[in-house]
Amino acid sequence: MAKKSAARSLISIFFLTLTTIVFLFPVFIMVTRACMTGADATNIPALLVPSVFSWEGFARAFQSDIDLLLGLRNTMILVVSNCILIPLSSSLCAFGFAKLKFKGKEFWFFVALCTTMIPTIVTQIPLYRLFTRTFGWKDSLLPLIVPSIFGGGALNIFLIRQYMRGIPNSIMEAAKIDGANWFSFFVQFAMPMSKPVVVLVMVQTFMAVWNDFMGPLVYLRRAPEMKTLGVEIYTKFLSDRGGKYPPHVRMAIGVMLTVPPAIMFLCFQKELVDGVAMSGMKL
Repeated sequence: MAKKSAARSLISIFFLTLTTIVFLFPVFIMVTRACMTGADATNIPALLVPSVFSWEGFARAFQSDIDLLLGLRNTMILVVSNCILIPLSSSLCAFGFAKLKFKGKEFWFFVALCTTMIPTIVTQIPLYRLFTRTFGWKDSLLPLIVPSIFGGGALNIFLIRQYMRGIPNSIMEAAKIDGANWFSFFVQFAMPMSKPVVVLVMVQTFMAVWNDFMGPLVYLRRAPEMKTLGVEIYTKFLSDRGGKYPPHVRMAIGVMLTVPPAIMFLCFQKELVDGVAMSGMKL
């Protein structure tokens, strides 16, 4: 039995290591290309590691006509706004479905979950007409921020609801005896006790907004001063006819875009694991 267990462990370690190498290999190529000189980056056959480590790609990225700081400002406005509004609004909805009693609660929760079956592309044109023609939000960040106030997404509501169902009702009843209403209980007890899953939603929101390309492309394409990092880089690379952005410059920009999500994951990896583990339990 001991030999079988050891063999299974070795096989598991082998396949996990192999999978890790496969997934990290593109990142390795991106980082090494970013640290190459222009000659090494365009060398044939391609080099896996630079012959001379150089920061030329990063320096030229900031010297190019790609306005990284302006794109970063617009991206951070969207990221911060959504990372606050989405966890807050989805937590309020989830608390109502988990702890409050009202007529039709299960039906409306079922309706909310059904909205996840609607393809995003189906609602894209109606929403665009609503935001641009009805509300007049042309070349504005508002279409990418305001919807976050209204629920925060059915999947986020589901995750937080599953977690909040595990909060003992006796705590809520004791709070009522002490004179607290449901909003006070939500702020003082439900939110702090649901920190892991709220952080999970926040990190997922950060990743979604940071990597979002279609939303800013649709609503901000005519306003150069409002473009996010993704749209700014895309439009510059698409019009790169003269080869102003060689491979090592492009890879350097890719590395800079990868660093913030990586830092976010490293800072909150414990909360991410706890949030996923607990929200999937039947409490």
